[in-house]
Amino acid sequence: MKLYCSPGACSLAPHICLREADRRFDLERVDLDTHRTSSGTDYLLINPRGTVPALQLDGSGSDVLAGVTAIVQYIADLAPEKQLAPPAGTFARYQLQSWLEFIATEIQEQFHPLFHAPTDALAAHLRGKISGRFTYLEGVLSDRGFLMGERFTVADAYLFVMLQWSDKLGIELQLYPNLDDYEFRISQRPAAYAALGAEGLRGRQHWKKSA
Repeated sequence: MKLYCSPGACSLAPHICLREADRRFDLERVDLDTHRTSSGTDYLLINPRGTVPALQLDGSGSDVLAGVTAIVQYIADLAPEKQLAPPAGTFARYQLQSWLEFIATEIQEQFHPLFHAPTDALAAHLRGKISGRFTYLEGVLSDRGFLMGERFTVADAYLFVMLQWSDKLGIELQLYPNLDDYEFRISQRPAAYAALGAEGLRGRQHWKKSA
């Protein structure tokens, strides 16, 4: 397998999941401005959407899966013994999908405009919406270690990446002690630590334009 990524972008989530699942994979960086990969390939020929992540399932390039929520679930199902996601078809799996949708639509989509120099008024509005979601998550994490309870899942990898963006975009995670502790604990997981290192990152002080 090969994961196409951009350092610190949302592709960091499946990168962490691949390491949590103990899968062998290659990592290839994508310049999101030029749509060229580190090997010089036109990324649009691999993923016409032009966004990361994309997961190439075989060497031929014919089977490519795009999108964070699809890829992380695919990875989880490759290694069911790791319990990164509840079994497909169970109610718990639908709860996981609900968390993935929440992160994608209620957090990542609010972050996107902040990367593109919006007006101060719009930036303040978006930060307010994200802060409201963080307040909600602060309550959720008051009685559990992870989003789904006491076991780390692919949803936690995705939320962890969103939390990496917070400080640089004007949201102080320290205002949410449970969320801040949650981010720190995940950052100390060997898979997350290794993924950050492989992308040249070391925690929230680093970030990259999302895609």
